[in-house]
Amino acid sequence: MNVVILAAGYAVRLEPLTLTTPKPLLEVGGRRIVDRLMDKISGLRDVNSVTVITNAKFLDKFVLWKDGSAYKGKLLLLNDASTNNDNRLGAIKDLMLATNSVGELEDLLVIAGDNLFDFGLDRFVKFAKAHDRGVSVALYDIGSIDLAKSFGVLKIDSGNKVVSFEEKPQTPKSTLISTGIYYFPKDKIGMIKEYSRTQERLDAPGYYISWLANKGEVYGCPFTEDWYDIGNIESYKKADAEYKNKEKER
Repeated sequence: MNVVILAAGYAVRLEPLTLTTPKPLLEVGGRRIVDRLMDKISGLRDVNSVTVITNAKFLDKFVLWKDGSAYKGKLLLLNDASTNNDNRLGAIKDLMLATNSVGELEDLLVIAGDNLFDFGLDRFVKFAKAHDRGVSVALYDIGSIDLAKSFGVLKIDSGNKVVSFEEKPQTPKSTLISTGIYYFPKDKIGMIKEYSRTQERLDAPGYYISWLANKGEVYGCPFTEDWYDIGNIESYKKADAEYKNKEKER
């Protein structure tokens, strides 16, 4: 299995924090977000490589991080060559670049680089392998229709099959949202290129998942453990405070 961390965004809503530091390298509770992700990934078996896709502006920052990382032996950095928010490629094109780099011979675990969550990735991978007829998505019940409007919203049936997926809908059909964690069996990876050739919405992975759900099978794996969306300064400060408390309790 290969792992891709999407970390090429510019997080303009978090400025000025992200003017000189990419969001995944921000500290939450005294540790970088991407380090917390790597701790989760390190608990998985059979990981061949971890590719972090970044941009030209922040490449040097990630090189310094990689050189000091305990996991640098498995880390690969990929530069998507964008330099600012106006010429960014978008998550789908970044994902296509990453798959071109790592190939299509292994299953692929994709994680948004600003993810903070308390559930174990091993449980998600186990679920995904049991549903390998399609792509799997890790889900979180945000518990509010109003809050769900800001996310990719899914509805699943009794067999966990996704029956609808809408990106930031005005009238959500459920409170289950995508966490930005996806598992692609190797025979589904090629469909990323097909989507990129035929569709226009390349900025958010949710549009691709919606397209896949209409074409084939997508499965949703719900979790109840804490998950954090760090979209602005207020939510960043809240996550930082809560993780500091978690660290004290440990």
